[in-house]
Amino acid sequence: MLAGSLAKLAGPMQILYALGATLAGIVIGLLPGLSATLGIALFTTLTVRMQPTEAILVLVCVYVGAIYGGSRTSILLNIPGTAANAAACLDGNALARQGKAGRAMGIATTGSVAGSLFGVLCLAAFTPMLAEFALKFGAFEFFWLGMLGVLMSGTLTGSDPVKGWLMGLLGLFVAGIGLDPVHAYERFTFGWGELTGGINLIPALVGAFGFAEVLVVMAEPRARPVVETIDSVLPRIRDVLRYWRTVLRSGVIGVFVGILPGVGEDMAAWSSYAAARRASKERELFGKGSVEGLMAAETGDNAAVPGAMIPALALGVPGSAPAAVLMAAMIIHGVQPGPMLMTTQPQFVFDVVAITLIATLAILVFGLVMVRPILWVLRVPREVIMPIVFVLCVLGSYSIASRLFDVYVMCVIGVICFFLRRRGYPVAPFVLGLVLGDIVDKTLRRGLVLSDGSLLPFFTRPISALLALVVLAMLLSQVPAVRRLIALRAPAAAA
Repeated sequence: MLAGSLAKLAGPMQILYALGATLAGIVIGLLPGLSATLGIALFTTLTVRMQPTEAILVLVCVYVGAIYGGSRTSILLNIPGTAANAAACLDGNALARQGKAGRAMGIATTGSVAGSLFGVLCLAAFTPMLAEFALKFGAFEFFWLGMLGVLMSGTLTGSDPVKGWLMGLLGLFVAGIGLDPVHAYERFTFGWGELTGGINLIPALVGAFGFAEVLVVMAEPRARPVVETIDSVLPRIRDVLRYWRTVLRSGVIGVFVGILPGVGEDMAAWSSYAAARRASKERELFGKGSVEGLMAAETGDNAAVPGAMIPALALGVPGSAPAAVLMAAMIIHGVQPGPMLMTTQPQFVFDVVAITLIATLAILVFGLVMVRPILWVLRVPREVIMPIVFVLCVLGSYSIASRLFDVYVMCVIGVICFFLRRRGYPVAPFVLGLVLGDIVDKTLRRGLVLSDGSLLPFFTRPISALLALVVLAMLLSQVPAVRRLIALRAPAAAA
């Protein structure tokens, strides 16, 4: 099946789509303030008329390219191109200041390709297994799984879990606006006819990660590159062989963190970096220009990209904000992710595996042969780029249903998310709540219908009870009294 997918994607147009989309993703990741989520949301609006496989090819290549491209800005500007590349700033920029910017970019390319290839193997191996296990899930289990994803995202994507949970609940609320899926009863419309159709997902996502990003970038001072000349970017074989344990460890961590609902590539990069530092014999070099540290960070965040697709395809629960938008694009193109995907459209899963493999090869090509041309993008004034991005946000929001109301939705959500971000509220839980809102709503209602209105099956079925306990434990862990109790017991247990 994988060979069939690769053969299907080997045509000249498919290769052209892959190269063009990967290059576009690298440029998006290269520009500070733009993100992989924004790139996927914008390109979703541009691929509505394309065939599903080709559309997903474009979106996955943008995803992989953006996560990789952000390392360039981290190395040269000490500003992460995307949140996933924040850990690369520590050693990447230090190497650049030592006159080794080219070597740093070569290391980042090597780590990115190695991590992505490891993630592709896990995507091919674990998605069918997880989907088979998920066939045991019913409405009760999927309700708790959706709630777990929102809560976990809120806990791990910000310094204050309560703020993350509030953003997740806000996403669930926005997803509930319109007609309910069972009795078509109006909810939260306040008599406004435009709201009866609900809030379209793509305009909301474009507002949260597009217009809000434009406002954030324009509100901050412009950064300048620290280097003007680039040495050789060809990776050194000895760097790869010397740190193979670091690459393997970071790949495992990246895939595992990617599978966790809503956590994202940035957490994978930091976790990989921390693990590499603990295990390294060169700890004193970390933060001062460590090759191993940069390799670990870039391997981890790129391995999380295929990792985040595993729960999206197998469970219908995305592992990160970009994967959430990608899953929404799949639904728009008539593909319903979840346990039944391996039964109804098994070939599509291997199409995604093949697409991710092609995207990985594309970043290898661009990472080695187009360094200087790509870096010219950094010279373009943001006063030129940001208006273009805003125009694309407006066109993308309008093109979905040709409604001016969707443009208003994009602008309102963008302004709200801009101010919330300034107050320390993370946007990723909001996006995950928005994407999972439909699943949580339908499974709750379906479960209540199956149980004749009884809540007991939500707590008595084995898997459902286990998920409910995890959700309860996550909530209790943030109660001040419980946290103080845990803090008091930890020293006693250690003694």
